[in-house]
Amino acid sequence: MSARAEVTAPSERRAAAGRRLGRVLAPTLYAVRRSGVDRVPADGPLVVVSNHSGFLDGPLIYCTFPRPLHFLVKRSYFETPFGVLLRGTGQIPISQATGDREALAAARAVLARGGAVGVFPEGTRGSGQVEQAEQGAAFLALQAKAQVLPVASLGTRTTGGGRDSWPRLRSRMEVVFGEPFRIDDDLGGPGRERMRRATETLRTGLAEHVRAAVAATGLALPGDTPPPSLR
Repeated sequence: MSARAEVTAPSERRAAAGRRLGRVLAPTLYAVRRSGVDRVPADGPLVVVSNHSGFLDGPLIYCTFPRPLHFLVKRSYFETPFGVLLRGTGQIPISQATGDREALAAARAVLARGGAVGVFPEGTRGSGQVEQAEQGAAFLALQAKAQVLPVASLGTRTTGGGRDSWPRLRSRMEVVFGEPFRIDDDLGGPGRERMRRATETLRTGLAEHVRAAVAATGLALPGDTPPPSLR
């Protein structure tokens, strides 16, 4: 990877322009409601993490987020007709099968300028309960000394629907922003163990927020696995 790739960040202006367009389109297609906007830090490096159960999770959060947001998006999507839109709105392609240094470098460059990066810690669409998490989000938060903002994305896939299913037009969707938190960068122990603990801290924080959002909104997750306890 070249020195140029190490410091290149996607355009914040493009991300902002795409978000403005999305905020017009999203409520037209679906009954979208967002809550907890006052919890989103107005500035500073921010790693935005969300549960992931439907294809529309990324667009939904991107359109409703109060700041320009650059999501790490599976590289294969950039090779589809959506690729032009993804590039035009400043999203970051990432290869999930390997540690994509170029993608992580671009994300770190966004954070270094005080921007916001979006990550799905689960890595792929599933039940949305955040039962497991990859290390990328925690790595970025620690490297950039960034806050982590948990987000619950609900209604992007109907209960019992397949991973590739889309919700009906005008159906209800909820985006719930949680309280930002920091991951302790002095966890002690070997490097791998520190990263494992940091990732589990992030996973737990996001999973707890999703459970609370489900209870508060009454909008259930798809149910690929038994629903979480709401006690």
